[in-house]
Amino acid sequence: MTRFSPRQLSGHGVLLLLSALTIFPLYWMVVTSLRPANDIVSVDLVPRAVTLDNYISVWREIPIARMLVNTLLMSLIVTVAQVLTSLLAAYAFAAWTFPGSRLLFLLFVGTWLVPFQVTMIPNYVLLARLGWLNTLAALVVPQFVAAFAIILLRQYMKAFPRDLLDASRIDGASSWRTLWLIVVPNLRAPLAALAILIFISSWKEYFWPLLVTSKPEQSVVQVGLQMFLSQEGDSWGPLMAGATLACMPVFLLYLGLQRQVTEAFVRSGLK
Repeated sequence: MTRFSPRQLSGHGVLLLLSALTIFPLYWMVVTSLRPANDIVSVDLVPRAVTLDNYISVWREIPIARMLVNTLLMSLIVTVAQVLTSLLAAYAFAAWTFPGSRLLFLLFVGTWLVPFQVTMIPNYVLLARLGWLNTLAALVVPQFVAAFAIILLRQYMKAFPRDLLDASRIDGASSWRTLWLIVVPNLRAPLAALAILIFISSWKEYFWPLLVTSKPEQSVVQVGLQMFLSQEGDSWGPLMAGATLACMPVFLLYLGLQRQVTEAFVRSGLK
């Protein structure tokens, strides 16, 4: 049998404790969603009775299926758009030197420091004038570019071997061909990690969809969950059932791509 030193045992104990603290809220959410209405405030770790009434209630009271589809479409489109725009911008800043490039990059960095509350009203007014409210375009177009993604990829591209880029130019390859055939294949791990971060961030987006959508069938699942919170009282059973359904796609995605997700973050150095 493998013997562990006291230091290793204490380290594993801390990890187990942190894992339990992380998993318990998710377990409690699922357990609460399966409790009947008369047992919803019980503190028993295992429910005395199990029912799917809360899930049926969610399905009847809000268009949960449509909201999940809207959330998935928004997350996928925003992820693809931000990865593509940040890749092109980062390549321009890292591979080319042109007048004002440093100033322009600093302006990009400056936009990262601007709070969302400063830009939400101008964006909302613009979308209203375009007639895009309550549409998928209103959810995704203002999020096509992210300064964080550009800054992150630029740092990786700055560390990219310059000799490879010079050799590609000597061989007559265009900048576009160099990007897709040489740079991108060597940045798969950072790109995958960035895509995962963007997807999760977009999936849990709440305030912007709440601002630009007023129809439940055009909104996202996070806004739908808010409908179970009211001044008359909170519907904890349906709320937990809806939250479980909202977490399930991301959880299934992680289970299906667990190895790739872990490998992407380890190889990219992101935490």
